[in-house]
Amino acid sequence: MTTRDKGEWRSSQPEFTLPAVTVGLLIGCLLCFTNLYFGLQTGWISMMSLQSALLGFLISKLLPTPLSPQELIVVQTTAVATGTMPLAAGFVGILPALGLLEEEKDGSPPIHLSWISAIGWSCSVAFFGVFLSPPLRKQVIIEEELAFPSGTATAQLISVLYKQPPPNPSLRRRAGYRALDTEDPLESTGDQSGEIDRDTQEIATRIETPDECEVIQQEGWQDLAYSFLASGVMTLAAFFFPIVFAVPLFGRYLAREWLWSFTPSLSYVGQGIIMGFPTTLSMNLGMLVGWGLLSPLSKWAAWAPGPVGDMATGARGWILWVSLAIMCADSLVSLLPVCQSYIVKLLSSYRTLKHTDDPIQEAGAEDETPERLVPPSWVVSGLVSSILLGTLLVWLVFGEEGIKTWATLVGFLLGGLLSVLGVRALGETDLNPVSGLGKISQLFFAWIQPGNVVANIIAGGVAEAGAQQAGDLMQDLKTGHLLHASPRAQFYGQLIGSFLSIIVSATAFNLYQRAYTIPGPSFPAPTAYVWLNLARLLRDGQLPARSGLFMLVFALLFAVNAGIKVMAIRRGHPYAKWIPSGVAFAIGFLNTPSFSIARLIGGLVEYWYHRRKGSTGGRDIRLIVIASGFVLGEGVVSVLTLILRTLGIGVISCWGCSGGICPGCPA
Repeated sequence: MTTRDKGEWRSSQPEFTLPAVTVGLLIGCLLCFTNLYFGLQTGWISMMSLQSALLGFLISKLLPTPLSPQELIVVQTTAVATGTMPLAAGFVGILPALGLLEEEKDGSPPIHLSWISAIGWSCSVAFFGVFLSPPLRKQVIIEEELAFPSGTATAQLISVLYKQPPPNPSLRRRAGYRALDTEDPLESTGDQSGEIDRDTQEIATRIETPDECEVIQQEGWQDLAYSFLASGVMTLAAFFFPIVFAVPLFGRYLAREWLWSFTPSLSYVGQGIIMGFPTTLSMNLGMLVGWGLLSPLSKWAAWAPGPVGDMATGARGWILWVSLAIMCADSLVSLLPVCQSYIVKLLSSYRTLKHTDDPIQEAGAEDETPERLVPPSWVVSGLVSSILLGTLLVWLVFGEEGIKTWATLVGFLLGGLLSVLGVRALGETDLNPVSGLGKISQLFFAWIQPGNVVANIIAGGVAEAGAQQAGDLMQDLKTGHLLHASPRAQFYGQLIGSFLSIIVSATAFNLYQRAYTIPGPSFPAPTAYVWLNLARLLRDGQLPARSGLFMLVFALLFAVNAGIKVMAIRRGHPYAKWIPSGVAFAIGFLNTPSFSIARLIGGLVEYWYHRRKGSTGGRDIRLIVIASGFVLGEGVVSVLTLILRTLGIGVISCWGCSGGICPGCPA
């Protein structure tokens, strides 16, 4: 099946195959529904690249001809492209934010896109970042050899599953690979517009022998089936009896008046396992500060006199501003070292070209043949076409009153520049700060098109989409580079996955809008308020009472915290993972305590499991398979509950609710 080339292995079979694409689309559609469901609930989505590889490997065993390792990389690339579209196209943030517009405050009535308009908007932003990736690959993967820890870990895992020689371990001694070399690897947190993602790169480094992949082949399906079934049954029970997911653990008064309840969702537990204990701990510290201290303080001081859960006049809306300050400060400070290294790299390249007699000499040589690469002509024509088509589609969907045509073009150009920063940040730290990049675009557009809230939000969405898709594909291209998969095959998979996901995401979002109020009690879409509130602040500069002081204090605090964390990670200090993550801390503010507590349970399970059971590869893989089953179980069954609600089938009994404890129930 493979041939050896310069000490490494390479597939001798076709890589872009119908089975690989089909399996990738199947997994990706499951992830798409799951990410849309959880994104609208909590603002959290996951790239799930490592989990996609695991699921693809399991499904591969059921096929007449098992997939090759390179085909599995195409599976993973296609699945990730399909699964992350709810974020890239703004279904969990941008579109709900536009639906919250008020003509008196924002100069525009609420904008609710029809199905065809949602398709048009998605097409406008879905492909720009994909065409940015091939030229960036040559720079950041071939020449600079940036780490991309999650992509490297996935490559290590795939090589073990197929009992093949692992990627060249000498690369791990380069700067940026310390997290893969330490005995207690640092956690990987991905900023998904405030959403936390941890691809658990340490799993691959803990695999001691290739024989441990037998754990997956023999017990993986059983683990996945049981965890999927348990989570699905619990989700269905909560649909008919809402109290199942709204347990008044701290008493009915706190649950009803202060939103302190508990959601024993196995999917949240699974998310906590994937995130890891340090990240869930940061999230719950934010929950305690936001909901345990600042929320009561703002209520009792009459800074937020409305009901606690009201986003306009209540404590939840008040602490949202503090959360916004934390996320912006953390993201911007985390980008500074990336900007510095990029400038140093450019200056170094300039000096080299100026003083060398051989300016064509490169730091890294391309190891793929031209027929396996994406031709430059495709890149140029694709970028030009995606920008022009995107500008036209934005104009058709939102009109000249929404955003000027020239401003949309500027938004794409700015999005391209910011995508470079996002890709470099991802390569060096495993963090793609798309929320921070989107906010930078909002700040810029507050200057060039002042007073236009709609344009401000759209411009932020364009920048976020470009950075998100370029980063996702670059992480996958790193995996492919280490295992000699065809970049062109991965490029095809990304395009196909993105195209199908446009239809799937738009259709699912349209169904959710028909069945539920979005944002609403069941799907609060917390990141929508982050986008809208920043746009409003940049328009009129008005803040809720006393919130400005707290925003400044927490922004300064977490700017310093982010700086310390970045330096600790770069130096490979083992305590770096215990320094609170600013984005995770802010997520604790965005979501009610019920969401954070369940994830902390998952983080504790992960911590306890490794402490008591040991950290060998097979056991770690089993744990991540079980966690994936928990997450997918609720995500898939949510499609069934959506259909039931659309057909008019709903709650059987509100027993135990006792007046407004359960989301969506009348008080």
